Amino acid sequence: MADAAVDRRLGLGTLADGHAIAHHGELLQGVFEDDRGCLHRGLVTLPLDRLRSTANLVLEEGGQLSVEPRGRVKALRAAQLAAEHLGYPELGGRLTIQSDIPMGHGYGSSTADVIASIRAVAAAVGTRLVPGVSSRLAVAAETASDAIAFETEALLFAQREGVVLEHFGGSLPPFVLVGFKSGVSTGIDTLELAPARYSTEEIQLFRVLRGMVARSVRYQDAHLLGQAATMSARISQRHLPKPHFDVVTGLADDYQACGIQVAHSGSLFGLMLDVHSAGRERMRTIIAALRDRGFHDIGIFPINVEDRAYVL
Repeated sequence: MADAAVDRRLGLGTLADGHAIAHHGELLQGVFEDDRGCLHRGLVTLPLDRLRSTANLVLEEGGQLSVEPRGRVKALRAAQLAAEHLGYPELGGRLTIQSDIPMGHGYGSSTADVIASIRAVAAAVGTRLVPGVSSRLAVAAETASDAIAFETEALLFAQREGVVLEHFGGSLPPFVLVGFKSGVSTGIDTLELAPARYSTEEIQLFRVLRGMVARSVRYQDAHLLGQAATMSARISQRHLPKPHFDVVTGLADDYQACGIQVAHSGSLFGLMLDVHSAGRERMRTIIAALRDRGFHDIGIFPINVEDRAYVL
């Protein structure tokens, strides 16, 4: 184990950075079996690499860590846990969080801050942590986390345990996401929400949806992924209703979307569009339709699309 004397070898005043991406809610969330048949709450995150959190750590004497802005207490706790895990419980420094991720709507802003902070501490002591370790530290820091420590890998993740239930063996199929919020959306404190109590029938359906997601990754089938995401969103609607849900599903039908996805404990909606039908004129038409119905904060996010030039 390292001690305060070892800290002097780390180079006080040295700046170390850590980065983490956001997400756009989930493609699937529910209760799933592990290899032994035990049930776990789990989710499949929709990574969003256009939004990021950056943690800058400057090492200082004093044996304490501080954070700016001061309200980023989860990020500070994560940095402290990472320092302890790496054998530097007396690590001192100033942690600064910079992020362009909106807070409180389902973009994973808190987890991005936490993962970025863990990575900054690891960089400061000259090492890297594997995603599984970072995820477990993140859960310890904020009670429930998501899978963004694994970046864009497609996997089923137990958000309250920090463990992978299934790795789907690749990346999500390519599609174009049109993300937006309803006119009445407000920030949501996810930890204030009671976990959904799913029925036996819903748990059985989650088994089917899990298989659909796995197959969509294997065959790079965005339409199959969209079907699974839509059914998951419909289940979520029974437990945490979102205003204007029927309007969104109607728009998905009107514009022949692959499906819809939501932030299950946030305010985000997403239309999932086939890359071959997401041309500029079509995107303008969809955006106009969303605005006409009162939706806002509309964004276009190519997911695993190599040629992004054809979208707005």
